[in-house]
Amino acid sequence: MNPFSLQDRTIAVVGAGSGIGEAVAKAVAQMGARVTCLDANSEGAERVAGEITSAGGASRHAHCDVAESGAVDRELDAAFAWAGRLDGVVCTPGINVRKPILQYTEAEFDRVLRVNMKGNFNVLRAAGRILTTQGRGSIVLFSSIRSQVVEPGQSVYAATKAAIVQMARGGAVEFAPKGVRVNAVAPGVVETPLTAPIKAQPAWYGAYGAKPAMKRWASAEEMAWPTVFLLSDASSYVTGSCLVVDGGWLAVDGRFDPPGMA
Repeated sequence: MNPFSLQDRTIAVVGAGSGIGEAVAKAVAQMGARVTCLDANSEGAERVAGEITSAGGASRHAHCDVAESGAVDRELDAAFAWAGRLDGVVCTPGINVRKPILQYTEAEFDRVLRVNMKGNFNVLRAAGRILTTQGRGSIVLFSSIRSQVVEPGQSVYAATKAAIVQMARGGAVEFAPKGVRVNAVAPGVVETPLTAPIKAQPAWYGAYGAKPAMKRWASAEEMAWPTVFLLSDASSYVTGSCLVVDGGWLAVDGRFDPPGMA
């Protein structure tokens, strides 16, 4: 038996329409899972689900704004009803407004917290309700290395990513007696639509690429396989953990001030 296999399991990926979420959806399908692709970008979710189906996998898609609790409840219920089981839920959406504290507006603060904190709470609560009733399953939230280290312009984003780690730990403690595991993944610098503005500035992009011990950015696919591990039986005794996938960023001291953040 392959402990990493997800054969015949049903996984819902929130944020599957692009970036890390897309990579996770395709990876779990490759490992044999049925995949529900959820995203606020309906076209992206439909495209990814179609690509999974074209490759021989089983997939469905739906529109889902992670910050709307009713939508999250409804779509995770539908994911469960699709196959009569829901073995794992992954939440990847996140936004960042890069600004010094003194320039941050209340609207920007609310916007970041709405997606990053409220969105993850909505998914954790909805998934926890289904999986604890079922008596098994794994939930994976996405944090960041910014949960542990920060730089100018990242205060609000970093605060939300630290909160996600604590939400995962709290869920792990509460859900463990019902057979449900909850963990977080903390990526380093990953090439996704969220980091496209950095890639557009060579000095900034190059500095971030030079910072990790491995001296490069990660691909979205390199975040997908650690997530597969946390969804699979290979991690059956792992809960309440934050799995850092950063190429050695946190192991290296030093800092780069992004343009305009000094």
